[in-house]
Amino acid sequence: MSTAGRFVTPEAARAAVTADLDVIDAALARLRATSTDLVGNAFRVQVARRLETQHRTVRGLSYRVFGEIENPPDGEDTAVPAGIKVRDLLARGLRITPTEVRRRFRLAARIRARRSLIGQPLPAELPALAAAIADGALDDEHVKAICTALDVLPTAVSAAEKTRAETVLVGHARAQDAPFVAAVGRRIADALNPDGFFDDRDRALRRGATLGKQGVDGTSKLTVTLTPEGRAYVETLGAAVRPGHHLPGHDGTVVDAATDTRTPSQRLHDAIVWGWRAGIESGNLGSHRGIPVTVIATTTVADLEQAAAAMADPNQPMPAPARTGGGSALPMRDLIAMAARSVHYLAVFEDHSNRPIYLGRSTRIATVDQRMICHARDKGCTRPGCTEPGYFCEVMHTPDWHPDGRSDADSLHFGCPPDHKMVTNGHATTTVTHDGRLEWSIGDAPPATNPIHHADTDFLNGEDPPP
Repeated sequence: MSTAGRFVTPEAARAAVTADLDVIDAALARLRATSTDLVGNAFRVQVARRLETQHRTVRGLSYRVFGEIENPPDGEDTAVPAGIKVRDLLARGLRITPTEVRRRFRLAARIRARRSLIGQPLPAELPALAAAIADGALDDEHVKAICTALDVLPTAVSAAEKTRAETVLVGHARAQDAPFVAAVGRRIADALNPDGFFDDRDRALRRGATLGKQGVDGTSKLTVTLTPEGRAYVETLGAAVRPGHHLPGHDGTVVDAATDTRTPSQRLHDAIVWGWRAGIESGNLGSHRGIPVTVIATTTVADLEQAAAAMADPNQPMPAPARTGGGSALPMRDLIAMAARSVHYLAVFEDHSNRPIYLGRSTRIATVDQRMICHARDKGCTRPGCTEPGYFCEVMHTPDWHPDGRSDADSLHFGCPPDHKMVTNGHATTTVTHDGRLEWSIGDAPPATNPIHHADTDFLNGEDPPP
């Protein structure tokens, strides 16, 4: 925290901050031990308001600390273990996602004083918002509504107009809830940009797509902001998949339109999937980490045979879904239908001994077959606690290729780029277990494997996956 002017030495500042945090911890311990059974709801409302303000104030202090971590004052000792990113330390130490770490850094950068390229002090990008956060007046939903309202303004809006908009939005946020602030933001956008003019840079900044978590039924929510070009493609596909055309589950391209019960929304979904499938089947999408861009799925021979039986006999149970290289569940019925239409990489963890997967020192780079073994065995990053799926992982050697590692399938395992670098830089060590899994040793923590990618892990009973 900023302690300039109060303390002469870093040691004194650290001691003071630690002492204040100890006081807060002690006060919270007393509050938790104090019963509020008899105080009455009127008093509880007062307590709730004070706790909310204190929570917001503490969050504001946290943002300040994040800002100082990202851009420490000149001359400050910022030593951390070599090769370890501060963002990774925060994600693990606070048990929050890297996405949340990045969000806090981005916000902290907007509400903290800055410096120009020549070192000249500059005010915060959003000073009014910074002051309200420091006062404990806003929660994260307020902050999101304000930032969203300001970020959708086109680049043609002057700095003075944006500053005025910020002041107005923060003023309302101090008195109203986040939805009200968002509504005010839309009114401000209408006033400052009545004709809706946006240039190509505005559109490029706003484009994006977010794939949500897979639901228990296997479906996922995709939120997309399209450029005009992207919208034109989707419109074209949507027009092609009109009633009676490209109906899922039908062999023919066209069926009787009267039998097509799909809603317009469902037809547009089918059109987008049809376009994606055509793109992947074209074979013109290049490669990713040495494998042609296509769907990768892993399963077992037994599950394939059971699925085939279930397809022929509805009374037979369908086995558990296969897993894609992205870590999602792919029902066996869908997998078989996809495999029938096009060639995908299907890793069946059996009868692979005739493939060239044991290469010794003849090459360092893993082959397609070896990556498929990693998909089948590891399914994602092997570092304990990492949820990165196989599509986004690199292949690591254990022991390391330099000086005498071997490019054999049982010596190669998945690691996401940051974790692979951690091993390469010597900040973690790995060992292959008797069952072929990769065990990590990091700091003082006991050696461990990563169970998160394995569907057969019994998390309820705290069991590791079977060999």
